Amino acid sequence: MSVENAPIESVPAAVEDAPAAAEDTRPNVVFTVGSVLRGDDAAGPALAKRLEDEPIEGWTVVDGGQTPEDDLGYLRRLKPRRLLLVDAAAMGHEPGEIRLVTADDVATQFLITTHTLPITFLLGELEGICEDVTFLGIQPATTEFFDPLSAPVRRAVDEIYDCLAAGADFARYHPA
Repeated sequence: MSVENAPIESVPAAVEDAPAAAEDTRPNVVFTVGSVLRGDDAAGPALAKRLEDEPIEGWTVVDGGQTPEDDLGYLRRLKPRRLLLVDAAAMGHEPGEIRLVTADDVATQFLITTHTLPITFLLGELEGICEDVTFLGIQPATTEFFDPLSAPVRRAVDEIYDCLAAGADFARYHPA
């Protein structure tokens, strides 16, 4: 009798006792973008610093700084299960507001970031690396050189950190 026609009760016990598929061990990654020299554009690096100082189990941080494209090769090698991109984005909201942003939002609403590489390119590359990419934009108050991080943006950074620590349910944030 062939195996495919064998009655179920004749399946060897070793097959029945085989362990379930291995747990997905790929990391979850917080990928931050921004310049520490430009006021609220430092939101991403501020979150990266907090995650380095106070790690959250299950999450790895990669601070892309002003040239996030330089980290794409590293992210490809990591093959993250989930990827959260955090950057300051001028969306026309109150300073410190956090919004879910898509590549379409950036293209159609002309959202402004301070980076020379178009954020649509970066998002496209990230979506090629990871199937579960979330982009959270934080509305800046100012991106002037040498300005400090504003209080509303500091609170937004803390809120995103708390969201990650509480299970990373980004559905609480509204679209841009």
